[in-house]
Amino acid sequence: MTAHLEHFVSADPMSHVFTGALGGQLRRSNFHEVWVRARKKAKISEEVHFHDLRHTGNTLAANAGASTRELMTRMGHSGTRAALIYQHMTAGRDRVIADKLGQMIKEAREASPPDVDSSGT
Repeated sequence: MTAHLEHFVSADPMSHVFTGALGGQLRRSNFHEVWVRARKKAKISEEVHFHDLRHTGNTLAANAGASTRELMTRMGHSGTRAALIYQHMTAGRDRVIADKLGQMIKEAREASPPDVDSSGT
């Protein structure tokens, strides 16, 4: 990634990370050609579509803890329906959730010790 940024991206903070063959902005009309060339160079199967990258990125963001609102913003969606698609239950995620809940309960118990009966009984 660093090599790509150093060789192909201008220092201007508003520059595009990926551009067309002549350095212009990617558009629907030139994107397919650029994607196919990049996919071949990276030795990625023809079965992998660009949308698969978007899907994977947003699934990983959801697993990293992104909220539905954050996913909507990342994807440019105004409704929750599309964002929920990316919030798959993935292997191991249930364990992470259970561990986090257990930690929250432990911290709550430590923060407020049980009431002691003032009569001493």
